[in-house]
Amino acid sequence: MAGIIFVDEVTYMIALEAFRQFDLMKVVAVPLKADGPDLNILAKLIEQHKFKPKENKLFWGVYYTIPTFHNPTGILFSEDINKELIRLARSSDILIACDDVYNLLYYSSDSTGSPLPPPKRLFAYDIDDMEDHSWKGNVISNGSFSKILSPGIRLGWMECPPRCMEAFRVSGVLKSGGAANNYTGGIVTSMIQLGLAQQQLNLYAHKYGERLRAACQMLRDKLPKQCSYLAPNGGYFIWIRFPEQIDCNEFNQYCIKNFSISAIAGSRFSSAGSHKNYMRLTFAFHDADFLRQSVGKLCQAIEKYLAEKDI
Repeated sequence: MAGIIFVDEVTYMIALEAFRQFDLMKVVAVPLKADGPDLNILAKLIEQHKFKPKENKLFWGVYYTIPTFHNPTGILFSEDINKELIRLARSSDILIACDDVYNLLYYSSDSTGSPLPPPKRLFAYDIDDMEDHSWKGNVISNGSFSKILSPGIRLGWMECPPRCMEAFRVSGVLKSGGAANNYTGGIVTSMIQLGLAQQQLNLYAHKYGERLRAACQMLRDKLPKQCSYLAPNGGYFIWIRFPEQIDCNEFNQYCIKNFSISAIAGSRFSSAGSHKNYMRLTFAFHDADFLRQSVGKLCQAIEKYLAEKDI
């Protein structure tokens, strides 16, 4: 596999590891802002790296991203950013591969307490123009039942334009049956038809919302003023920023040794090894009481560590 893949700086760490397995795949980092990628820089990078692909290739480059409750930052790409991304993808003839595994995990509600519908995906912005005769489609949306039903269900789905679907249909992997789990697919289909999948998703939204609020409350009350954090409205993750001089890889070892807690340092999510002064917390696994205790301990660890560093 060869080509150019643009990624957010920062992004899902295991995706980075997968891309790096291909020696001929060049990974190009795109700066990330509070509402999505820096589109001016992305446009310049596209122009800088653009090349003419082989005749049998649909796209010369790919932008891999997580527009909804981003991993690791938890941000939600704004409507303006999403619309501009679609225009940029079409004008530059690149594919946007969206990891949309968190978009149904949305924890906001209206004034009556009723859950609000999840945010509009980037894929939906692309297919808004399907009726236009010139429409081809430049976005693939990847979903996973591992996130919304059970981690043990290794099953997902993809939504994509017809020209991409045909490429997948004739692929050797799918033809061999190696990527289609028909037995598990049948079970999940029955769960959806019986309404059990929606019940489980509602339960997750309720429980995860509780856990998110518990973790954020402790951060509001206890996080030292030298640090800051992003509070998401969905997904799994909270992104904490430390002072510039702090290396969270070292801090993580300090936490393990002295407080028996750990998180993932920001450099793990960076294609260049930057963002050392960031840390990702995951709130989905533990219940609210445990999170209050563990996030409280983390804040104590941060306070003590910064004091030892005279910061």
